Amino acid sequence: MGQDHIRYDILAQDALRGVIRKVLSEVSATARLPGDHHFFITFLTGAPGVRISQHLKAKYPEQMTIVIQHQFWDLKVSDTQFEVGLSFSDTPERLVIPFNAIRGFYDPSVNFELEFEVPLAEEDDQSTAEITAIPVEPVAKAEPTAPAEGEEKKPASVVSLDSFRKKQ
Repeated sequence: MGQDHIRYDILAQDALRGVIRKVLSEVSATARLPGDHHFFITFLTGAPGVRISQHLKAKYPEQMTIVIQHQFWDLKVSDTQFEVGLSFSDTPERLVIPFNAIRGFYDPSVNFELEFEVPLAEEDDQSTAEITAIPVEPVAKAEPTAPAEGEEKKPASVVSLDSFRKKQ
């Protein structure tokens, strides 16, 4: 197999992060979530460009999951990051999260999930990022409430981009 000089893995990762950027931009423009949509976003707290309080950094030294649903404010989205105000134990916090720091995005209202394999700071810097788009049940760390009675589960399908990664 030939060498991937185009780096399809990076292009695919950027495109999938663009989905998150687009969704958050639309929410920012209207200042509200459409329908029953809400988001669980897992990110690396030590990634370059992440800005959170020292209290949150001490509580979540590697990664944390935030929920954008009822109580959020001042959502601002740029090409490389988003900023949002959230409350943690009745304490308002301002978070700045680069899209490259995101490990997972989940919208339980439509059972849609994007997962990104982003290496932790102590992991090998040479590892290649992997991406998988999987509309599946929520992961344990971002577990929402059970579906409403009578709510129908949608069939899950998996789209894996691993086969396009550079093999080493």
